[in-house]
Amino acid sequence: MVMLGPPGAGKGTQAERLAEDNGLLKISTGDILREAVQSGAELGQLAKAIMDKGELVSDEIMIGLVRDRLARTDAKPGVVLDGFPRTVAQAVALDEILEDRDDLFVIDLVVAEEELVRRLSARRVCGQCGATYPSAGLDGSCERCGGKLVQRSDDCESVVRERLKVYARDTQPLLHHYSGRLNFASIDGAQSPEAVGCEVKSIIESKATEVSLEGTAQESPQ
Repeated sequence: MVMLGPPGAGKGTQAERLAEDNGLLKISTGDILREAVQSGAELGQLAKAIMDKGELVSDEIMIGLVRDRLARTDAKPGVVLDGFPRTVAQAVALDEILEDRDDLFVIDLVVAEEELVRRLSARRVCGQCGATYPSAGLDGSCERCGGKLVQRSDDCESVVRERLKVYARDTQPLLHHYSGRLNFASIDGAQSPEAVGCEVKSIIESKATEVSLEGTAQESPQ
């Protein structure tokens, strides 16, 4: 399963819920990149400089990270990808990586730009464990570990708008790559997280049935 949508659309929230409900692994390229940044490694510092400007890390780096992650044993039963693919080149690489696996389902979350700017400008993350919150809350501390909540450097309004421009330029062409597939669907991401989650679940069940029926029809003798 791939969750698509611009920054702030709620991909991470829905990916996490979907993974938990179905006993799957959630893989976030954002988490992988943040770990690289925190490690202080040269590649991590390079990625940080790119992300701080609101730009995307190169396809080569991201494809390599995801390829290695999907090769691990815990990813074999199935995964929910959050933040990958972001370009057509990444999508083509993902198709190749998953060639011998089950069908890939793709959900696109659609949210208006001003709502995205509002969400991201208010968002805070835990400086210790990386947990994400829509706002800093009452005391500005993380419910998981008690760490201080801070604003990501790429969540200030000017950088957010640049990130959305980059998304429109580089990532929206993915819709052309996936939109003709039976297992693709767009959802109104401006709804409450609960409403979006219910719609995601309903669409997946419906699409899975359609894919199953199509496969059965192809296997049936003429």
